[in-house]
Amino acid sequence: MNHILFFGLGFSATALAERLAQKGWTISATSRSEAGAGAIRCKGYRGFVFDGSQPLPEAAFDGVTHMVDSAPPGDDGDPVLRQHANDFASRAAQFQWVAYLSTTGVYGDHGGGLVTEDTPLTPNTERGHKRLLAENQWLGLWRAHGLPVMIFRLAGIYGPGRNQLLSLLDGTAKRVIKPGQIFSRIHVADIANTLEASIAHPDPGRAYNVCDGEACPPQDVVAYGAKLLGLPAPPDVPFEAADLSPMARSFYADSKRVSNARILTELGVKLSYPTYREGLAAIAREMGR
Repeated sequence: MNHILFFGLGFSATALAERLAQKGWTISATSRSEAGAGAIRCKGYRGFVFDGSQPLPEAAFDGVTHMVDSAPPGDDGDPVLRQHANDFASRAAQFQWVAYLSTTGVYGDHGGGLVTEDTPLTPNTERGHKRLLAENQWLGLWRAHGLPVMIFRLAGIYGPGRNQLLSLLDGTAKRVIKPGQIFSRIHVADIANTLEASIAHPDPGRAYNVCDGEACPPQDVVAYGAKLLGLPAPPDVPFEAADLSPMARSFYADSKRVSNARILTELGVKLSYPTYREGLAAIAREMGR
């Protein structure tokens, strides 16, 4: 019986959990609050509270064969490992596959150049440094104890309920212009595709970039979304004048083109949405636009 435990059941984790549940897997997941854990139980999953301050009960790991960790790291690294590194070390033989969901931000700024999984990791943001610390903590468990950990570096995530079409419709979309800026991105369904492919072909210690095949300036995505909706594209806003949240501004701290060759060749992933165009067009159809 396959049993997967998710530390955090956010946007990306939910996409995989729903697929595996349909295939008969047992699903356990954590939330930071009891209300959130209750909502997880309402889905028919096992729900636990985990906010990093206290460990899960030992029984939470009974029968678990697979794990996904998407918990945001702190200054000292991964809160999951702060509480459970010793448990995972002692139980390493129990697990068939463990995924740590990281970010392409660990590569830092490459001036629009191409990065692969072999590119040196030189993050230039606080978020990127924390993710790199957490990556190394997980890989340390693989090296020392054989825990079958794989690292997945996610590009900018979009999908139903979280996309530029919604921001265009509610009037919050901006065409922020920063010369030379390009991003890579990934549809949430293709994150699930990649994780499922890795479950079928685990390679402990391996890192994977999870992105589609076309990095581009962010304003191009906004313009394409407006075209799909039959709306005028928002006016250009210079980056220096844009009123961005600290999180949004951090995404502009580095510019790079991320290679997805490894997931295509080693895992045999067939992207449902090879570029943002297919992804946004599918979402537009789902929205009846």
